Amino acid sequence: MRKSVVAIVGRPNVGKSTIFNRLVGERISIVEDTPGVTRDRVYAKAEWLTTTFNVIDTGGIDMSDEPLLVQMRQQAEIAIEESDVIIFLLNGREGITAADEEVAKMLYKSNKPVVVAVNKMDNPEMREEIYEYYALGFGEPYPISGAHGLGLGDLLDNVVGYFPEMHNEEPDEDTIYFSLIGRPNVGKSSLVNAMLNEERVIVSEQEGTTRDAIDTHLHKDDQDFVIIDTAGMRKRGKVYEATEKYSVLRALKAIERSDVALVLIDAQTGIREQDKKIAGYAHEAGRGIIIVINKWDTVEANEKTMKEFEEKVRAHFQYLDYAPVVFLSATTKKRLHTLIPAIKTASENHAKRVPTNVLNDVIMDALAMNPTPTVKGKRLKILYATQVAVKPPSFVIFVNEPDLMHFSYRRFLENRIRDAFGFAGTPLKLFARKRQ
Repeated sequence: MRKSVVAIVGRPNVGKSTIFNRLVGERISIVEDTPGVTRDRVYAKAEWLTTTFNVIDTGGIDMSDEPLLVQMRQQAEIAIEESDVIIFLLNGREGITAADEEVAKMLYKSNKPVVVAVNKMDNPEMREEIYEYYALGFGEPYPISGAHGLGLGDLLDNVVGYFPEMHNEEPDEDTIYFSLIGRPNVGKSSLVNAMLNEERVIVSEQEGTTRDAIDTHLHKDDQDFVIIDTAGMRKRGKVYEATEKYSVLRALKAIERSDVALVLIDAQTGIREQDKKIAGYAHEAGRGIIIVINKWDTVEANEKTMKEFEEKVRAHFQYLDYAPVVFLSATTKKRLHTLIPAIKTASENHAKRVPTNVLNDVIMDALAMNPTPTVKGKRLKILYATQVAVKPPSFVIFVNEPDLMHFSYRRFLENRIRDAFGFAGTPLKLFARKRQ
């Protein structure tokens, strides 16, 4: 289910990064008492009471024509576009400035709920001046202090109250939900169109859970699929297409609702740092993953080219050694037939369950092959294991002392489980627990 998105916007140096760090509970954004420190949008998850949501920190909005400030303003515009609710942050020590009024004009046009938060209201005397902020026309302003964490509860109560209803129908267990994620211009739209134009495919469109996304239903090889729109299929102007960081929030939205994520890489431009970042979100979310090398028709290939490219992929994505690599061309449809079987396999493995007795036979064989290590005179003892969840497959291994389970031995056990049961295309989670 998609999480709601909150954007924190305002002119430079009103304390946006401080508030962001307070909301997410970590020092993620750089905080410095100098305008313009935060230049790009920063994303993180936050939680208030029982509600989890995504927060975007933005650089300050400045109407100057200076190139750097124009880029920062474009970043903020993207954050506003993607948000469900906007926190408009002001500096309570300076009152409403002309720059604040310019930001307000931009927010009027967004047609999004806007909650005014007046920062740096550190003492009760200052809070008496809150009433002037009603003049902005966004309703009740909330006095807060990012430095001391004051007033954030009332602010968040109001923000969460604007979140769209998420009471959607339960997904069909027999349907495979997959998304296409990646940098702009790697061919996501082309690949979707190529898949939908295949013969013997039934296509229908249905409103998705996001405000503006369309889920595309596809039936092929006796299997129902839903292609989750990453919002990249609609052109939103050159600003958005040219901004690589925009693809991060697109990916997050799509990943949350997927069984399998297709990580698209452009064969022409090769692997970029942004590719690794986006793939990492899918891995951390525990989704099935397939690495798709698109535009393979543009590469002068010989019998070694594909193998060499896959070796590069494995070197850059070492944490995705379980993910199959598929080479294809969305434009010519060359090797397109290899994609659907890979998606089906990854989805099946993502939901696979292993009988406890068979799992423990594999664990015991692994112990005989490679006995547990001794750490400071203590030897790790593995008592038994059981699978506790699917999507992704998750296993609890009961031991005498969880601290003795070194990362390398956990990795060894994961590899033995993969050797025995497959699990291609899906991450596994292994947890060491002390038997009570």
